[in-house]
Amino acid sequence: MFEGILITKDDAGYRAQLQSIDEAQLPEGDVTVQVAWSTLNYKDGLAITGQSPVVRRFPMVPGIDFAGTVIASSHAGWKVGDQVVLNGWGVGETHWGGLAGVARVKGDWLVRLPEAFSARQAMAIGTAGYTAMLCVMALERHGIRPGDGDILVTGANGGVGSVALALLARLGYRAVASTGRPQEAEHLKSIGAADVIDRAELAAPGKALGKERWAGVVDAVGSHTLANACAGTRYGGAVAACGLAGGMDFPATVAPFILRGITLYGIDSVMAPLALRQQAWARLARDLDPALLEAFTREIPLAQAPAVAADLLAGQVRGRVVVRLGA
Repeated sequence: MFEGILITKDDAGYRAQLQSIDEAQLPEGDVTVQVAWSTLNYKDGLAITGQSPVVRRFPMVPGIDFAGTVIASSHAGWKVGDQVVLNGWGVGETHWGGLAGVARVKGDWLVRLPEAFSARQAMAIGTAGYTAMLCVMALERHGIRPGDGDILVTGANGGVGSVALALLARLGYRAVASTGRPQEAEHLKSIGAADVIDRAELAAPGKALGKERWAGVVDAVGSHTLANACAGTRYGGAVAACGLAGGMDFPATVAPFILRGITLYGIDSVMAPLALRQQAWARLARDLDPALLEAFTREIPLAQAPAVAADLLAGQVRGRVVVRLGA
């Protein structure tokens, strides 16, 4: 038996509760992992609260991330004792996820824990940080280099934004943080922001084309924020879009694309191929200062996950939340 958050949906309603779970209840998979740490992402908040139909099967253990140790394997690539990380692949949505003491998954979904990180640090990064790295890599592939101009980071107080700021600063870029919490300006500067702007500048309906301000953008918000970010991107620049905290709509025009030649990159962290995941984690091990993670990481026990998930959706959580499952 092990403890986990179990989501159920029946005539009595939608519930996410801490329960004891028998290992016989685990789904099919060729690798079983003793989970040491998990984390809370925006998607986990939606799943736990039921505010969006993230969960597609019931009952479901939420948690799109976990890090831990292999305790059983029939997969050729993994043996007992291996340290592993998982992000995405529908875990926590269609397949039981990481907010439980044990997880059983397909071995093809796992990435080896980089030696540079502990399991806790890997979850302080989590899908949010791994997604931030994918965004930065997309801007690099586009040809944007340090010195080319400011890089806008929206939703800067969130998980993606916090790690993106840290990465961009470490790589020599000048990052500008957009946030709805101006009282967090000094914190954002301490983790990498060169400047901080109020999200109100971007959150309302804007012009088809604005002043050319950004060489590139990392956007975790969507909706009007993404549209305005595109409208303010310089000629030939690029926007990496990875989130929808502000909405799934995209109320934009074609003007930035056909008059300024900008590129909008969609960043998918869920089904990204293994080689890209391995590259992203290798880059995180090289380019992210593990000590800096502590500046925007909060640790909670598993029992607090449902309450903190609600706080996360309410915009009351700074940076990253790691969930302790091990002793």
